This record gives sequence, structure tokens and C-alpha cells, in this order.
Amino acid sequence: MFLASSPVKTNFHGASLVRSPPFSHALTTTLHRVPLSRRQQVRAVISREEKAVDQEDGKKSTNKPLISSSPFPWQRSKYMGTKTVTAVVKIRKKMKEKLTERFEHQLELFMKAIGQGMLIQLVSEEIDPETGKGRRSLESPVLGLPKAVKDLRCLQFTADFTVPFDFGKPGAILVTNLLSTEICLSEIIIRDSSETILFPGNTWIHSRNDNPQARIIFRSQPCLPLHTPPGIKELREKDLVSVRGDGKGERKPHERIYDYDVYNDLGDPRKKERVRPVLGVQETPYPRRCRTGRPLVSKDPPCESRGKEKEEFYVPRDEVFEEIKRDTFRAGRFKALFHNLVPSIAAALSNLDIPFTCFSDIDNLYKSNIVLGHTETKDTGFGGYIGGFMNGILNVTETLLKYDTPAVIKWDRFAWLRDNEFGRQALAGVNPVNIELLKELPIRSKLDPALYGPQESALTEEVIAREVEHYGTTIEKALEEKRLFLVDYHDMLLPFVEKINSIKEDPRKTYASRTIFFYSKNGAMRPLAIELSLPPSAECENKFVYTHGHDATTHWIWKLAKAHVCSNDAGVHQLVNHWLRTHASMEPYIIATNRQLSTMHPVYKLLHPHMRYTLEINARARKSLINGGGIIESCFTPGKYAMELSSAAYKSMWRFDMEGLPADLVRRGMAEEDSSAECGVKLVIEDYPYAADGLLIWKAIKDLVESYVKHFYSDSKSITSDLELQAWWDEIKNKGHYDKKDEPWWPKLNTTQDLSQILTNMIWIASGQHAAINFGQYPFGGYVPNRPTLLRKLIPHETDPDYEMFMRNPQYSFLSSLPTQLQATKVMAVQETLSTHSADEEYLIELGEVQRHWFQDEEVVKYFNKFSEELVEIEKTINKRNKDKKLKNRTGAGMPPYELLLPTSPHGVTGRGIPNSISI
Repeated sequence: MFLASSPVKTNFHGASLVRSPPFSHALTTTLHRVPLSRRQQVRAVISREEKAVDQEDGKKSTNKPLISSSPFPWQRSKYMGTKTVTAVVKIRKKMKEKLTERFEHQLELFMKAIGQGMLIQLVSEEIDPETGKGRRSLESPVLGLPKAVKDLRCLQFTADFTVPFDFGKPGAILVTNLLSTEICLSEIIIRDSSETILFPGNTWIHSRNDNPQARIIFRSQPCLPLHTPPGIKELREKDLVSVRGDGKGERKPHERIYDYDVYNDLGDPRKKERVRPVLGVQETPYPRRCRTGRPLVSKDPPCESRGKEKEEFYVPRDEVFEEIKRDTFRAGRFKALFHNLVPSIAAALSNLDIPFTCFSDIDNLYKSNIVLGHTETKDTGFGGYIGGFMNGILNVTETLLKYDTPAVIKWDRFAWLRDNEFGRQALAGVNPVNIELLKELPIRSKLDPALYGPQESALTEEVIAREVEHYGTTIEKALEEKRLFLVDYHDMLLPFVEKINSIKEDPRKTYASRTIFFYSKNGAMRPLAIELSLPPSAECENKFVYTHGHDATTHWIWKLAKAHVCSNDAGVHQLVNHWLRTHASMEPYIIATNRQLSTMHPVYKLLHPHMRYTLEINARARKSLINGGGIIESCFTPGKYAMELSSAAYKSMWRFDMEGLPADLVRRGMAEEDSSAECGVKLVIEDYPYAADGLLIWKAIKDLVESYVKHFYSDSKSITSDLELQAWWDEIKNKGHYDKKDEPWWPKLNTTQDLSQILTNMIWIASGQHAAINFGQYPFGGYVPNRPTLLRKLIPHETDPDYEMFMRNPQYSFLSSLPTQLQATKVMAVQETLSTHSADEEYLIELGEVQRHWFQDEEVVKYFNKFSEELVEIEKTINKRNKDKKLKNRTGAGMPPYELLLPTSPHGVTGRGIPNSISI
């Protein structure tokens, strides 16, 4: 047996053993060279056969030759009072390598083979009485030629240890990477007699050149702080300290430091047109982001450098996209480049951005399967080789330069024009979270009347009563029967309208909108009236009411009014419901989880799948999506005031306790509390697809979390005495959401019920909620007239210069109000990318398989398997609902079914599937 080179004095079996003094460096190197034919195993083995042999030997004569009967004598050291441990280390290799990387890879394999790639050291759960710390084995090299395994991405190596018989169960492994490049450790597995001990990795091990400290890998068994085995308690605390950093200096790519910062990296104060306010201060509150420590380019305000154009923002190393995900994201950018090619060239040649002039301009953006069958290809009419070549070029161009047909027009190209579809999308579209029950009249604003005019809405009782008469009812009866609903963006948008309408670069025009809907007895949600408001002015009227009519002029004006509502809805959806309420709000939970909860902590293990890729996608968004001059600013209504609007929404409406689905539905009046109902709420509208399907997912998550929490926490005392858990929740409130820290609505964390509710909220936000408002972006928004992200003109009135043109050619007036061709294709490319599932997506329905890697507790594994089985049944229920002809918001001629909360999905743009985390 080869021993590593540090002197260790160890007591075992009452005897004192002093190990030999350190070997010389040369000798150590020699000793690390082992026969390359050594047996390599899929799992590590700790041999405890000695126990049985010891018992037998106690009964027999001890006059035996000191020769082991084992066929592998190096694995038997009984008569020296030691035993051998063989550990199998699984390392993930890169999928694609450049020529230089391949050479480096072969060199690394050679270094690993001779034991100069990685060292590992076992740490026992038991205390060494002499050191007062956990017993440690000597460092052992990971060596030998790699062995291929079923997972082609992984290679397997072995390491041997010599430890005393009473070493105890290994609780941690210290890993040192001797190479100059990082190593992706998948797992280390050992077996103690019949017990397999798993040390899950899925982590990047930094080079010793970057950081001499060894990485600490704990075994898979979850453990509360008070129950931490004494031998690894100090390592548990040390590992947490190592990921917190000191808040100083610029973070390096190899680091795994989690810390907080404000949003001071969106603008560039050196360029007048790129100055943006810092978010996360008193005037503009916001959740915190992950700190990068890039140098400041200005001190007042303190703005961080945005780095070079192609330089990526820092995220902790284990949060970075894996290769499949990175390739999917790059492919999306590559497709976007081609999709935008024709509009970009046209805009450059004409020195202006070209508007749409007819609907065929829009139709030409899509692949020809809008007309042709799926298997048909275009034919140029040429024959022979040239004809084949030209046909190939034409069809490749069709694929690269054109978009897939969005679901909203795939089977019915005119659905978007109808009022029923406009109303249906408020319940079953990509943004079904703003509609609320209209409980009383008159509708009143909460804004300061001194600044924003009279608080009463122009949607008066008289206006609404006149419209509901068309449905054979009265306003009193409609209110009583809960048939009147409202989508109200007035107070959120009015403070920004004047600034938005004054933007000179890429001008756009907007109103603050309110829309009243009527839910008819046949199950259709129909818009009754729209109010569009401008800031108050002494010169002219500022509140305009529109209703649908029967003459041509009113018909087109109504279309323009609905388009402005859709434009506002798209902006609020993207900046508030999507970015703020899922991406930005989730980031502090992830940072706090890594800073305050050990990887051994059961809550960390529960949340871990729901944190995957979120920090990386958020960093990419700050780099090119929500930044000054980014896609959101150039293509959505709020323009350069986009993130200010998001901050204002955070200040006025964001509450953690209202982010859970049942609480949000009750707040909006879309559900009533009902203790007899499964989730404690009863929907006001049964045919509300987002809510009906969402409650199924919510309940499954809630049941899983409650079972899991009760498994690890027996009572309230176990909650309040968990110092890591209390520090985690305290940090989320007081650091992660610092600007909201004094709010009285933060839930307490004193009971198992408190913890279950908090965790259910977080998992729902990361999975079901994000899926519902993200993966429908291209299916609904990919057709510009259905969901324009901005409008470039106000609605013309009889005294306006544009009115005559509107009367002469209303179609042109409508189309020229939409985003330009370049703006449209830019945002379509982003929507397509954001709606895409990558091939390595991990779905909520697969949670049982994902979590199996983290747990060896069969009871806990049962919880996750049961959860996966429940989601299978939920998918069947949703599919059945989508075939129910009574549910008008799910099924109808040419109508896409509501599938956004179906648990499963293939990769690509599918309009379905619930990933575990906010991964795009």
C-alpha cells in the first residue's frame, strides 16, 4: 500500500501508532506511480471484511504467517491494524474541444494517470482525540488510466487510502486539483460493507494555482446543523465562510463567491444617452443581484464598468451554463442574427427603419408552412444539378432567414382580430396574472390628484351599464354575479407616460390604460370598454373611452385602442411579471441559500434543482437585455425608463407573501378563500386555465414540501434552533430584499408550516410561475399585430393631421403604428430564444430522478417519486381539460390549447413544459 507523505500520529484499538516520517519528494512521486492495470470499479469500496476475520482469529492461534489470503494483498492490512479504502472518482469531460484543448486534455489524462492530477483526503465523522478535529486519512492521488462509463461525458479514476479500523464513517472529502485547469467533479462513491456512501459533486474544482485551499465535498446525507457529526462540524462552517467572500475586489471566473450588490451596472455614465439610475437605493428600490466587483467608472452615482462587448459578467463558477445550454443559447443568437439580416440591410440602405405597410410584409417573416404543408419544399422551377442547388439555397434561406409560425395564428390567421381572443388571452395567454375582479364602482386612482388629475376613472357606471345591456343584464346584476373584470395599468404607467412620449431616439407613444371585461354566460371573456389616459393638460382632454362599434371607423379605432392595451400589457409582462417577480426576486434567494445553508442542509438540497442557471441568465440579461440601449429599451414601450418602471412596481406592489398562487388569486379577487377546497381557494371563473392548472401544480409542490419539512423538522423548536435556517431567512429579508426589510408582511419563520409556505412560494416562482409567463412569449408574441411591444403613434382624432390619412387608409395607419420591421424582428428573435427549452433542460416532473443523486434516504426518495407520479396524473388532467368543449378558453376552432403548465416538453419552442428553475 502506498502511503502519502505527512507524519500523522493516530490512536486505534488502545495502541499508539506513529507513522513514518515524510518521504522525500522524489520518493513520493515514485510511490504514486501504481500499476496501470489496477482494478478500477464503478463504485468505491471500503472493505470491512476484517471484522469477520478478526472474530475468527480471536478463536484461533495467532501463530500465522503475515501473508494475506486476499487475491489483492494491497487491499488487506489487518495485521498492521489498518484497512484499505478504494474510492472511485467520476469526472465530467468537455463535450467539444479545440485542437489545443485536446492536447491539454491528453496531458491532463497522463498527469492523472501518474497521480499528479488530483489529491483527495477522507475526513471522518468522528473526532480524533489527539487533534480535537475530525480524523483524516493521508492524501491519496487519483490515478490510473480513466475508465469509460455509461455516461459518455464522464471518466472514472480511483484512489486508495490506508486508514485505521476505527476511522469511522467518512463524512467529507477534501479535493485538491493539481492541474493548471479546472476539473468538473461529478461524484465520488465509496461503500462501507453493504452501505454505499455517495459524495455528490456536480461542481467545478479550481486549480491549486488559482486557490491553494482544497474543496470540501460532503456526503449526500442531509443534516441539520445541530446534528452535524463532530468530525465535520468545523468543515461545515469553513465551507460556508469560503463562499461568502469579503465584499472586496473583482471576482474571478474560477471563484464561487456569492455576495450582494445593487443594480449599478445597467448604464454607462460616460455616455449621455446611456445614463441610468442605480436600482436598489431609496429612490429606486429593487432586489439585490450577485456582486461582481468590476471597477467603477463613476463615483456619483457609483456605476460599475460593463466590461468589453463580448466579455461575460461574473457568476459563481457552478452557476455557469453547461456546454449544451451554452450551445443552445448561442444557436439562438445565431438564428437572431439571420432573422434580423434582411430588415437590418434594408434599414441600412434606406438610412431609416422601415415600417410594415401591408399584412403580407408580416406574413413574409414566417416560414412558408403558413401556406405549404409541413413536408413541402419550395421549387425554383430549374431542372438538373443547378435546379437542385438553387432549390437547396432557397430552402436553407427559408430556414435561416424566416421564423416558425407562432401558435396564435398557426391554425387561424385571423383569431387575433376577434374580441373573444383578446379576452381569452387575459385568462389563458402569456400574461394571465393581471386580470382582477371588478368589485365596486366608481373606479378610482390612488395617484396624487395634484399631479395626475382627478382620481375618478372615465369608465363610469353609465358607460359600463350601456355596454352590459348588450348582454341582457344590468350593472348591479353583473357586479353581484361577479361578471365584471378589470386589467388596470393606469397607476403603474401614468407617472411615466409623459417621459415615454418625449423620447426622441426610436420614438414611441403610449397611454395609461384600463380595460373592462364582461364574462358572459356562454363562457366568453369579452372586452366592454377601454380607457386610455394621458397626463392632465389644460389645453385638451386627457382621458379617452373606447368601445367596440359596428361602423368601419369605430371598428378601426377599437383595433388601435386594443393594440395600445396589448402594448402596455407586453411591457408590464416583461418588466414586472416576468423579470421582476421571477428572475430578479429569485436571485437573492439563491445567493442567501448558498451563503447561509451548507450543502448538507436539507433545505439547500431541496432548493438546489430550482436554482440552476438562474444567476447566469440574469447576468446575461443585465449585459444585453435590460441594460441601457438593450433589447427591452429599444423594442418595448417604456424605452429608457423600463427599469425605473420595474423599480416603481417593486416599490408599490411586490410582497413575498402574495407571490404564492392562492394568495395572488385571492388578492386579485379571482378566487375566494374556501377551506373545503384543495388549495384553500375556489376560483371565481372555473374556466381560468392558468389558475386551474396552476393550482394543481401548486398543490403538488405544497404536498411535497410539507412532507419533506416534517421529515427533517419535528416541531417548532427544531425550526427556531436551526441557526443556518434562521440566518438564511434573515439575510433574504435584510440583505437580498434590503429595500423591503421593514415591511410588516414578511412571514415569520417559527413553525414547520411557516417554512413549508416559504419554500412552496419559492419553488412555485422558479418552476410553475416562470413557465406560465415565459414559454408562451413566442407562441403569442411572435405575431406582431397580436401583441405589439410598442406603438409609435397615438390614436388620431378628428382635429389631428393624421386623421385624414387614417380615414383614407386605416390599415396603413394601424400597421405604421406597430414596431418597425427591425424592431419587430429583434424582439421576435429574443422571444424565440426565451421560449426555447434546451436539450439539457431539467423538468419538474423529473425531480424524483434529479434528487435521487442527492439522497440515500429511501423515505425522502419516496416523496420525490410520489411527486413525479402526481405530475404525470396532472398532465393527463390538463390534456383532458383541453378537450372539454365546455371550456371555451381552452378549446375551439383553430384555438391553440392551453399547454403552458403541462409538466413535460421536448426541447425547442413548444409552448409547454415546466423546468425546475428559471433557466432562460
